Amino acid sequence: MKRPHFFAFLSLACLTLATLSSGLFASEARMTPLVKAVQKAQKAVVNIHTEKTAKDQDNIFGSGKARRVTGMGTGVVIDERGYIVTNFHVVSEVEVLEISLADGAHYAARVVAFDKNKDLAVLKVDRDQPFEVMTMGTSSDLMLGETVFAVGNAFGYVHTVTSGIVSYLSRDVEVNETQSYQDLIQTDASINPGNSGGPLLNLDGEVIGINVAIRAGAQRIGFAIPIDDARNVLADLLNTQTISGTYHGLATEDKKNGTDRHLVVRKPDPGSPSEEAGFQAGDVILSVKDHTITDRVDFERWMLDVPKGQKMTVEVERGGETKTLELALRQSDKATVIMAQNSHTVNKIATPVNFDSNSPEQKVWDKLGMKLVKVPKDQIHPVHSKYNGGMVVTEVRQGSPAAKHGIRNGDILVGLHQWETVKSEDVAFVIENADLEKFNPLRFYILRGREVLYGYLQLK
Repeated sequence: MKRPHFFAFLSLACLTLATLSSGLFASEARMTPLVKAVQKAQKAVVNIHTEKTAKDQDNIFGSGKARRVTGMGTGVVIDERGYIVTNFHVVSEVEVLEISLADGAHYAARVVAFDKNKDLAVLKVDRDQPFEVMTMGTSSDLMLGETVFAVGNAFGYVHTVTSGIVSYLSRDVEVNETQSYQDLIQTDASINPGNSGGPLLNLDGEVIGINVAIRAGAQRIGFAIPIDDARNVLADLLNTQTISGTYHGLATEDKKNGTDRHLVVRKPDPGSPSEEAGFQAGDVILSVKDHTITDRVDFERWMLDVPKGQKMTVEVERGGETKTLELALRQSDKATVIMAQNSHTVNKIATPVNFDSNSPEQKVWDKLGMKLVKVPKDQIHPVHSKYNGGMVVTEVRQGSPAAKHGIRNGDILVGLHQWETVKSEDVAFVIENADLEKFNPLRFYILRGREVLYGYLQLK
């Protein structure tokens, strides 16, 4: 007999409007540290609304019974260009993904990267004006009994604020047979369904954790991923080679001890752009393009969207002196298909190729903005036995429909609309179909790790 599990994820299908008081006319006595911290942080918290189709798992491309399922969660803005962190379980396999801000504005979002095991995901929202960014704290100096607070979509009541203390540090939690966490922050600030992916903050208005789980049936027992641990994962998810297909070749390490936070170079890869720029082991990276750098996330996010070959000014501290280096990214020459299989990883290398002008491959590149290479059935079967093969993405054209909807190098395209895509001709058949306008936007299915992700390509 399986033993019961008493922990639960926090996302919930519910939507209710709520607002926070601005405190413009409050007396100084009422403007407590908590009130000031809430006002500082609330604009960088987002509410997440999702929809997906629950259906027969053995009939991905068929017309089996299906029902729409809605869900809710919370996110934290980590970059002014619209990059947002949340929990992976909030956005797993969703088809509709929207966020709303404290001012009530709504935007479509897309998943650009995730780590299922660590239960973290990065979303992207596109808009003209910059976003408010959450002030990052550190979990390296948290104190037992320290006052903390949470802001989130509790039971669908958007931007709900709850406060409490740090109840325990480094708590291991098992949610179910497939998901467990290590070294979580335990808090008695009320964490409720819908708070998933939202911030746990200190009285300086700095995020010190990402809320992730509750003890079902208990009173005021909630858990958050320490922000330092989360930032280590986010640095890998925002790696410019993964997101933009460009390469710097610099290995770095975060050093955090309270207010002492800096990024140290471990080594530049031989022959890499970082070695050519003159980086040395032990360098402390101070800034990139005049943006202050405190950790790997800062470094990676300011590399995003930088064209290959364009020189960036990087300031480092070396031997007590400040030196200025010029770093120019290069195009990554290979796309790696990484398919997690139980306790080990299967790596397959697919080299980007050029195509004849009238080939099916060129038509796919022109229409969707992807270069695709066939993945044999026997390479996919160890991970997902239901698929008869697929097409690995080896290159994504900037500004293309594929790029705008979060498809990236290493993804495996396994379906478009109602058809499987096991060869280039299958993809070309869909995009040249006489009825294409009837099913535009074009639904796509990609395999990323062990997960099948869904989305829609808006074609001209």
